[in-house]
Amino acid sequence: MQSLAKCRAVQRACAPLVSRAGVAAPAAAGSRAHRRQFAAQAETAVVGKVSQVIGAVVDVQFESALPPILNALEVEGFEHRLVLEVAQHLGENMVRTIAMDGTDGLTRGQKVLDTGAPIKVPVGEQTLGRIIN
Repeated sequence: MQSLAKCRAVQRACAPLVSRAGVAAPAAAGSRAHRRQFAAQAETAVVGKVSQVIGAVVDVQFESALPPILNALEVEGFEHRLVLEVAQHLGENMVRTIAMDGTDGLTRGQKVLDTGAPIKVPVGEQTLGRIIN
């Protein structure tokens, strides 16, 4: 009972902060704020280059900020969609990733884009009863 009261108190305290950020603002202003935030995120996409490939382990070098651990990265210009998951920060603007598919044909210098989110798996009626690895 006390934890529920604490939770509600925190929600009330954070409500003004959320509305100032444009998340819970009225419909007309909030939708514009969201579009602006998404456009800003798209413009600042983190781009890196493949530095080293050892089987399913791929090292990627970034010029700016490193993507967080467990983020999904996508290799551009590869024969099929290759997703990499950040497993470790190596330092010197390098991350070690694990490829979710074969890396045959992957070369040094290929562009890699940070998706800004972890790997996502669809859920719902269509996936019930199916095994997803």
